[in-house]
Amino acid sequence: MEEIVVSKEELILMFEEERIIDSGSGWIMNDNEVEIIALHDVDPKFLQDITNAKFYKIIVKGKK
Repeated sequence: MEEIVVSKEELILMFEEERIIDSGSGWIMNDNEVEIIALHDVDPKFLQDITNAKFYKIIVKGKK
């Protein structure tokens, strides 16, 4: 699976439709553990709330 960028609304829908599942120890998508990274338009990024991003990047965990 390649990394994908989705909007906040798309990410919420993916959880609602169980395309991404919270296993309790991580997020699972297509039988792979994934990371969800908030993408912010403003700096400094470390001061931004993860839930307020407009877009999110989903990548397979451990894959660079």
